Amino acid sequence: MSRHATTLGTARSRLAEAPRGPCQDPEVTGPLHGIRVLDLTTVFSGPYATLMLADLGADVVKVEVPGGDIVRRIGPGATMGPLFLAIGRNKRSVSLDLKHDEGRALLGRLIDSADVLMHNMRPAAAQRIGADPATARARNPRLVHCAISGFGAGGPYEDLPAYDDVIQAASGMAALQAQKGDPPTYVRTVVADKTAGLFAFGAVCAALVQRDRTGEGATIEVPMYEAFTSFLLMEHLYGLTYDPPLGEAGYERVTSPDRRPFRTADGWIGVVFYNEAHWRGFFELIGRPELITDPRFAEHRARIAHTDVLYAMVADAMAQRTTAECLELLRELDVPAMPVQSIDEVLADPHLAAVGLFVAEDHPTEGRYTKVRNPIVFSTGVDDGRVAPAAVGQHTREVLSELGCSETEIRRLVDEGVAQTAD
Repeated sequence: MSRHATTLGTARSRLAEAPRGPCQDPEVTGPLHGIRVLDLTTVFSGPYATLMLADLGADVVKVEVPGGDIVRRIGPGATMGPLFLAIGRNKRSVSLDLKHDEGRALLGRLIDSADVLMHNMRPAAAQRIGADPATARARNPRLVHCAISGFGAGGPYEDLPAYDDVIQAASGMAALQAQKGDPPTYVRTVVADKTAGLFAFGAVCAALVQRDRTGEGATIEVPMYEAFTSFLLMEHLYGLTYDPPLGEAGYERVTSPDRRPFRTADGWIGVVFYNEAHWRGFFELIGRPELITDPRFAEHRARIAHTDVLYAMVADAMAQRTTAECLELLRELDVPAMPVQSIDEVLADPHLAAVGLFVAEDHPTEGRYTKVRNPIVFSTGVDDGRVAPAAVGQHTREVLSELGCSETEIRRLVDEGVAQTAD
């Protein structure tokens, strides 16, 4: 049997013994319990932000066009793809045709009842349906309005469309990934989308605190381009920080072509020697204790300037030992180190099993699947299993009833194509 098959089998075995969801503990409400979020977002950036809000207790009402968010149809799965299963939990789905006058009127009533409205549409599209900040906050002055855009208002790119790839390209990330002479490459995750989502999550939480103090809502713009560029340049503006510049862009320790996992005698390992104690231990380990007083390595700034030389020594030392031997020696020195693991191996990781990161869920239509629980530990609780990822329009009747619509009116709206239900 292959190592891949063995690892995957171990992972499935551990998941079979994992906690079962969803969590229905009525005592677990979360710090955002009682906050209603009107979610008009699609794909990744906005849905990631609303997922964080939902897991911390907010009632997230996801408004979808008939047919639903495109992310539902990405990847394998009969009716729900794996990406939607990951990002769609704890959200109630309402499906409305917002091209219809009555659909927009219902959206307005939902805005009236909301604490937060979040969208990642372009401004003109939001204005057409009454979800722009001026219209929405005129209806509901206590509303926290958060728009995730591709590019910030006031610049020449403000009306351009944006997805993760183009933001990675424009921000400098793709070029930074390239080694000398190599073509630019993207990071193999939707890192710009998820970064924007986390910016939006934090900003909304801050705005809710401000509203508690002042009684007033807020208007928030989270432009992906600006957010991700600021995220990237925290360390990589580097020598260009100064006027005149004191060097080039790029933090040398991170941009070094030798900063990579190191090959061991039987695999690969990730290791970071960072402070003086780490390097002293390393030099003793390789039988070169005198190097700690070498001017190239005697203090942090000098070590950064000679990163490539140091990494070459580390590579040689790791290659002479197995991964297990390296980890034993490095942990004795309190040096951060972990084996390089595949996704299958991550699923079987003993630490992640012990803390219960992976939960085996039973979905009413999709069957059993693996959920990655919310990793935050919060003293008042995180309930990431109140609502299973919903079918399109699964909660349309429920939410419209909360707005005061009668069953007769809801049936008419469905018959006329203004609203969609899951049944």
